[in-house]
Amino acid sequence: MLLAIDCGNSNIVLGVFQGKDMVEHWRIATDDKKSCDEYSLLLRQLFNMKSKYAVQDITDVAIASVVPALTDVLAKAAQDVFMVEPFIVGANCHDQLVLKIDRPEELGADRIIDVVAGLEKYGAPLIIVDFGTAITFDCLSPEGHYLGGAIAPGVGISADALFTRAAKLPRADLIAPPNVLATNTIHSMQSGIIYGFAGLVDGLVSRLKEQLGADTRVVATGGMAALMMGCAKTLDILDEDLTIHGLRTVYQRKRGQQN
Repeated sequence: MLLAIDCGNSNIVLGVFQGKDMVEHWRIATDDKKSCDEYSLLLRQLFNMKSKYAVQDITDVAIASVVPALTDVLAKAAQDVFMVEPFIVGANCHDQLVLKIDRPEELGADRIIDVVAGLEKYGAPLIIVDFGTAITFDCLSPEGHYLGGAIAPGVGISADALFTRAAKLPRADLIAPPNVLATNTIHSMQSGIIYGFAGLVDGLVSRLKEQLGADTRVVATGGMAALMMGCAKTLDILDEDLTIHGLRTVYQRKRGQQN
């Protein structure tokens, strides 16, 4: 069985795969101050307390990380717990993609695996909108070539900036308010944040479709995807687990090439 670990700036998503089927799934907060021993303990606790599988069932580990400080930490923790050498997804793992961008080496592992999974599951042309710490827009041409995209500040970090810099504004839950036209401070903030970002998404997607074609499908993934799916008008498909499935796909293709 494969344990796939996707380390983002805000969350670490873990999935256990039996073939192509994900049979376990966890999401934990990213903490770059945790040591290798602490992550080893956490991995053991997940399998001992929250899984029907044991650590001995894991024969392969794949890791994608956009947090450099945690890449080696997680790799060493996984090696300690599962006694296998983890496979690290890097910029060199796009060999089956045609990249029509200026600097392929700068493309993050998270965007690579999003694109791989999106192409496998939905075909092209395609726009993938990943609602993480940043909101990334990744575009595939009708031929399945990766064309690039856009990066915008994420919903969470933008809200934190508002709460921190505006002393009189209270913190508000990141949920859609009853109406866009709000009648109190909390709902006004929620309206501005949630529907404001929905407008950002719709505006960028509309402009991207002008280049890709009006029939381009749009997939939403990431931690805030379900919320934004109900607010943005240009999102067609909700696939919250796209990235972790892409990590599984990249790993299995690489393993197949090595065998």
